[in-house]
Amino acid sequence: MNFEIKNAVKVLNNGGLILYPTDTVWGIGCDATNPEAVKKIFKIKKRKSKNALICLVSNINMLKDYITKIPKGYESLITDPVPTTIIYNNPIGLAPNLVARDNSLGIRIPNHEFCNRLITEFSKPIVSTSANISQNKTPSMYSEISSTILEGVDHVVNLQKEKTSSLPSRIFKIDIKGELQIIRE
Repeated sequence: MNFEIKNAVKVLNNGGLILYPTDTVWGIGCDATNPEAVKKIFKIKKRKSKNALICLVSNINMLKDYITKIPKGYESLITDPVPTTIIYNNPIGLAPNLVARDNSLGIRIPNHEFCNRLITEFSKPIVSTSANISQNKTPSMYSEISSTILEGVDHVVNLQKEKTSSLPSRIFKIDIKGELQIIRE
């Protein structure tokens, strides 16, 4: 695992794209603070830039570096072992083209050893979007990932290729009033 983390960090530091296992499905990732890298993800997925992406952070302390206000009372939801993406308002320090038009961004703290170690070693958030062309079915295992995606990334993490998962994260949004809205359960 250390070798894979080292290789992935090198690619991320150079503005490249990685294909990697997450706590949900295989993801395409890049440096969430690098607008050029984010642009590459939109291109490889053939996704319109108005459709926001999400990113992963390693823990609440890292989350606090990129979110101006985390309403009290949501800590247990944020760190829930069930994959949970929360959409926050007014993110800071991230690539502008990663943030939605309404100035919000979905962020998840994964419950996944590789992801957490990778993010910790990289020291910045990493984009995480499903490894498929937009509007196509999300692959539930590595062997279902299209050759377009495989050839379009700069590094494929050689771990958990036999893992099967078809469940994306649940998604909640914390609105401007600090109230929780359910987007996907």
